[in-house]
Amino acid sequence: MVTLNHLSVEDPDDGAPLLSVAAETTTPTTTVCHKQQDILKTESREFFLSRKKNLTTSLILLVGCYMAILIPAYFPSNNVSSDSDDYQYPKDLALLNRSALLLLRPCQPHWGLDHLKSLSCSEGLLDIPVFVQQDKPKAWNLTPPMGLQGSEGHLALALAAMPQPGLPPSLSTEDRCRRCVVVGSGSILYGSHLGSHIDQYDVIIRMNDAPVPGFERDAGSRTTIRLIYPEAAPHSADEYRKTTMVALVAFKSLDLDWLTSVITKQPLSFWSKMWFWKEVVEDIPLKPESFKILHPEIIHKTGQVIQRYAQKQGNTVPTLGASAVVMALQMCDHVSLAGFGYDMQHPETRLHYYGATRMGSMKAQVVHDVSAEKLFLRDLVASGAVTDLTGAL
Repeated sequence: MVTLNHLSVEDPDDGAPLLSVAAETTTPTTTVCHKQQDILKTESREFFLSRKKNLTTSLILLVGCYMAILIPAYFPSNNVSSDSDDYQYPKDLALLNRSALLLLRPCQPHWGLDHLKSLSCSEGLLDIPVFVQQDKPKAWNLTPPMGLQGSEGHLALALAAMPQPGLPPSLSTEDRCRRCVVVGSGSILYGSHLGSHIDQYDVIIRMNDAPVPGFERDAGSRTTIRLIYPEAAPHSADEYRKTTMVALVAFKSLDLDWLTSVITKQPLSFWSKMWFWKEVVEDIPLKPESFKILHPEIIHKTGQVIQRYAQKQGNTVPTLGASAVVMALQMCDHVSLAGFGYDMQHPETRLHYYGATRMGSMKAQVVHDVSAEKLFLRDLVASGAVTDLTGAL
């Protein structure tokens, strides 16, 4: 063991010290060793304590991150709504309350037609036949869909295949007071939770391929009458499970041939199928007595009234929705609407309560005058002839 008592280093030129003289020390080396061990122990404890703190901090941060991700999924934000949120919770509880109160009111015979008479356009909407009947032939002076001129032979074959082509006794207005609802396809229906209310109506009318399975909470589960034309008829057999009647809206002679084929289960020729602008369903799982043909006068009279609301005259055809409302007024004492009204001011919003089509697509079509139809339906609501359940008119 060596102990240094004095250390001096001088510059070789002037003798000035390069290092200061070290202080004398008499501390034994063993003492230094013990102090070094104590220092190492202290540093070791601080090191492990630091690791524990880091681990705790990391766990806290990790749990915090998970909570930041998971909590919003269980507690939806008030500022951001999604389609799933709209479906999970009713969009408007006041709407549901109004609908429930309406169903509690007693049914009053001829309510709709009595209030319709207050409108200047009412004379053209009274006492229109609903379905084409075999025992009441007439000379048609308009072509489809306003009439059946030029389609008489096709019509005769279709009527011959139908055991009960006219209005069934169950829908006679003389039988009892009847409540009807026309279910539109508008996106306003999505998230409404009106399905259970819709199912309580005596007659439920739907149009084209508007789906029911999977949308029962908003659109109901039953269908009394579904108005269709071949290219828009649902392909899924599930859509017809709780359907009482299907009524054809004939836009051409071939549509009547298609109906005859569906009823008789005799397939159309390949050449005939080529004339449809879209693939059509070949089988509808309903009995022959469940098929009807909408009377063209419904389309014709509806179109005449809507022309009065149009800003410019044109060869437009009323939508099946507007035509269904006029049809309902002929056989129902109380008529309600659900899912009606297009919001053309927001083209990015969804068009239907189903699918991904956006509102902007309506601007591209020229067949219907939806603005004029909206004014017409508003007048019906204002007069009390019909009730708007979803409030978009």
